[in-house]
Amino acid sequence: MRTSFTSSASIPAGTAVIAIPVASEGPVPAEVGLSRAQLSAMGFEGRCCATLVLPPAPRSKTTRVLVGIGTVKDLDENTMRNIGAAAARACSRHTSMATAVATSGRLDHRAAAKAFVEGAALALHRWAELKRDKSSVPALRKIVLLSSDAQVRAGIAEGTAVATAVCTARDHANTPPSHLTATRFAREALAIARKSGLRTTVYDKKQLQAMGCGGIVGVNAGSVEPPRVVKLVWAPAGATKKVVLVGKGVMYDSGGISLKPSDASHASMKMDMSGAAAVLGAMSALRALKVKTHVTAYLMCTDNLPSGSAMKLGDVLTFRNGKTAEIHNTDAEGRLILADGLSLGAETKPDAMVDIATLTGACIGALGKKMAGVLGNDQGVVDQLLASSRRTDELLWQLPLFGDYRGLLDSNVADMKNIGGPFGGAITAALFLNEFTGGVPWAHLDIAGPMESDGDNGWLNRGATAFGTRLLIDFVANFQPAAKKPAARKKPAARKKPAVKKK
Repeated sequence: MRTSFTSSASIPAGTAVIAIPVASEGPVPAEVGLSRAQLSAMGFEGRCCATLVLPPAPRSKTTRVLVGIGTVKDLDENTMRNIGAAAARACSRHTSMATAVATSGRLDHRAAAKAFVEGAALALHRWAELKRDKSSVPALRKIVLLSSDAQVRAGIAEGTAVATAVCTARDHANTPPSHLTATRFAREALAIARKSGLRTTVYDKKQLQAMGCGGIVGVNAGSVEPPRVVKLVWAPAGATKKVVLVGKGVMYDSGGISLKPSDASHASMKMDMSGAAAVLGAMSALRALKVKTHVTAYLMCTDNLPSGSAMKLGDVLTFRNGKTAEIHNTDAEGRLILADGLSLGAETKPDAMVDIATLTGACIGALGKKMAGVLGNDQGVVDQLLASSRRTDELLWQLPLFGDYRGLLDSNVADMKNIGGPFGGAITAALFLNEFTGGVPWAHLDIAGPMESDGDNGWLNRGATAFGTRLLIDFVANFQPAAKKPAARKKPAARKKPAVKKK
C-alpha cells in the first residue's frame, strides 16, 4: 500500500489539498467561504460522495475539495468507506491531503476513521508493476486525519491493517500466471506469514500424494508446475474458538481437457486463485487487529492445464477423507482441490469452517457480479457471515443447500460425480463440498461474480477486487461458536422394591 495515514491536531505545513466534509443540510463549514445557496448554484448539494474542487482561499496555496457526506444521522461504516474513496479520488493528483472525519450517533471516531482509511486506500490502489508508464498511479502518498483523539489513531491503525491485507490480495490476483506460480505464491505466503506472526507448513507434491490428497494432485496432473498447499496458523494465547479457512488457489484455469471457450473470460483466469489470495490477505491482518480466534488456513494452489498427462473425463480421484469422485468435467476442478482442504480442516475439529472460491459460472448467472453466494450446513455460521457482509459492504446472498439435489451427483463407479448436470450448478457444487466437511459447521462462499470489477466505483478499482478479504477478517474477529448442548444425564436406575416374604 503506497499511501500512509496519520493524524494531527492541525493541518501540516505544505499540505497540498484539504478535503472538507459538507453535509446535505445544516450550516456549511466556515472554511468553505460560500453559502449553501452559492454551492447549490455550482451544482453541489452535499449529497453523499459528491465532490467539488475549489481554488485556494486568499493567502493560501492549499486547494480545497468539498466532499458531500449526505445526512449526518445516516452515516455508517459503509457510507464512510465510500466517502473516503470519493475524497481520495478527487484529491488523487495531489501528493498530500488533510481532512476531518465526520461522525454520527451510529458511527464513533474509531469506526469512522477505520472506514475512511479503508475506502481511501482501496480507491487509490493500483497494480502497475509491469507498466513502464506509471501515470495511472495516483500521486497521493500522504493522508492526514485532523484529530488528536486516541480513538482516531486506533481506527487509522485498524483501517491500515485491513486495507493492506486487501491490497496484498488484489496484487496477487492481478499478477499474471507466469509471474505467480503455485511455488512462488507459497514463497510469498511464507514471507507474509513471518511478518504477521503466523505458523506455516508447506506441502509439496510428494507429501500431498503421501497424505492421500488425490483431488489437488489430480487437478495438477496436466501442469509442469507442481502444486503447493500452504497451511497457516494464527494461535493467539488463550484462544477458545477455532475456525478453519480454505481458499481455492487455481493459479491459472484453462479448464483442463474440458477446455474453456476462447473468450475474454480466459484472460481473467489468473484470478481463479482469488479465494486463496483473500484468505492469505485476511490471515496477514489478524495479529495487527488482535483477533482472539484461533484460525487455521489452507491455501490450495495448482494450475489446471491440458496435456498428455492431464486428468481425463471418466477418471476417478480419491480424496484425503477416502471418498471418491468420477470426473465428468475437468473444468469443475475447484471443488476437487477444496475437497482435500476441507478434509484436512475437518481433522482439526474446529468450531466452524469456511471455504472461499471463484467456483461456478452458475452463481454469476444467478446473482450477477455485485454479490457472492453463500451456502452452508449450519445456519448459525451462515448468519454470522451475512452479518459480516452487511458490516463490510461485501454483499452475500444465501442460496439453499437443497439436499434433494444430492442425487444428481450419484455415480455408477464412484461415491459421486464432480458435476450434477446443467441446472443448479452453484447448489450441486456446494453439496459436493459438503461431503468433505466431516459434520463440522461449515459455509461456502462462491465469489466467481464479484472477483473482478469492470471499472472504478467507490472503493472498487478495475481488476481484481480481493472480495471476501475484509469479510473474512470481520467474521473471524467476531465469530461465536454455537453453544454446545449439555450431555444428556442418565436417569438413575429405579430402585428395586424389596421382595415381600410370604408368611
